[in-house]
Amino acid sequence: MKEQSRIPTGKVQRAARFVRTGAKVGGNYLKYYTKKAFNPEHGREELDSDNAEDIYDSLSELKGSALKVAQMMAMDKNLLPGAYQQRFQMAQYSAPPLSYPLVVKTFQKYFGDSPTKLFDTFTKNAVNAASMGQVHQATMDGKTLAVKIQYPGVGDSVKSDLKLVRPFALRLLNINEKELDRYMEEVEEKLLEETDYELELRRSIEISEACGHIESLFFPKYYQDLSSERVITMDWLEGMHLKEFLQTNPSQEVRNSIGQALWDFYHHQIHNLRKVHADPHPGNFLMREDGTLGIIDFGCIKVIPEFFYDRYFALISKDMLSEGGTDDINKIFEELEFLVPEDTPEDRKIFTSIFKEMIGLLGKPFHSDTFDFSDDAYFKQIFELGERISNMQEVRKNKNARGSRHGLYINRTYFGLYNILNDLKANITTTKPEWLEATPA
Repeated sequence: MKEQSRIPTGKVQRAARFVRTGAKVGGNYLKYYTKKAFNPEHGREELDSDNAEDIYDSLSELKGSALKVAQMMAMDKNLLPGAYQQRFQMAQYSAPPLSYPLVVKTFQKYFGDSPTKLFDTFTKNAVNAASMGQVHQATMDGKTLAVKIQYPGVGDSVKSDLKLVRPFALRLLNINEKELDRYMEEVEEKLLEETDYELELRRSIEISEACGHIESLFFPKYYQDLSSERVITMDWLEGMHLKEFLQTNPSQEVRNSIGQALWDFYHHQIHNLRKVHADPHPGNFLMREDGTLGIIDFGCIKVIPEFFYDRYFALISKDMLSEGGTDDINKIFEELEFLVPEDTPEDRKIFTSIFKEMIGLLGKPFHSDTFDFSDDAYFKQIFELGERISNMQEVRKNKNARGSRHGLYINRTYFGLYNILNDLKANITTTKPEWLEATPA
């Protein structure tokens, strides 16, 4: 893969790159409408493919927050047209890496020496490059290490990048500006945390130790003396990313083992630790043929406030979704901002119905002792609901932002988890918090 010798770090440079990309996208639309004029049956596939390629190429050159947003959108199989989803998924594994001189510059700034002086060996080429940083392999004292290096300028450009990516997000996500603004506020906070490698190091150690008892999980050891504001050093873990792992045609037993480890990992974090690894894209997991799973990135952690937890997870109960729970569920919908004071009686009726259906689908795995995530009919229901809601005029015309900001990353976590379990075709035991276990299924 071609390496980059520099990253545009100034606001003007980065804005200019977005302007050029916008011009390309505009040209793609002009080409599309010209062809459409001569052939009314001409479809959008070529337009989506051209736009996805141009936008991804621009974001991968800039790296950082804008590319991270593209990666996040690609996690939801139903959020974007297929061409965008396929292209943006590349940010999870294979963004163009930085050249070695830039890596050396980072080490000299934070350690006062080059990586080859600090380690016994150090690969000059990155072995993995994603949206916020890249990984090199090193050795020291007989240990094989992974060294994650943050791209220059990433932390300083979060706010300005999100402003620049906003017009693209509005067009691609098909949501109103108030909803997008609330989404971007939460994303900005998380991305600023992700650029703080000292915070990530502390959380990595804390959560890996807190989850070390979970069967079939393994974690790297972290090395504080070889880490800094922009570098994290940890043990190198062997394993395969999801796509590569599935190509080995693993047995159902192995699929279930890894799926169970994933479910248990998230269950313990959410219901016991009240903080969660909120970036469940396949690039953050390593899978082995023996049915074990490695967790390698704790950059994005969502701390769950008690107020939100109590109300959000109360909605999982089937009793709450029944007709008898109408008063209770309306109260929670108001507290979680699904319903807002400006709503008319008709608005309340429409959005109560929508959110009850959405929560019923999200909570379905909790309503039985086991759940088969190979059931594509379940995911088809989710997709069809999303399509139906996005096409409802009552929803499109309503300008109110809905839902607590805390729900953005929790929803993202669950749908990301569900998508991986679906790819694994895993059948798992759906462990639940004790208070939900007592609720009749």
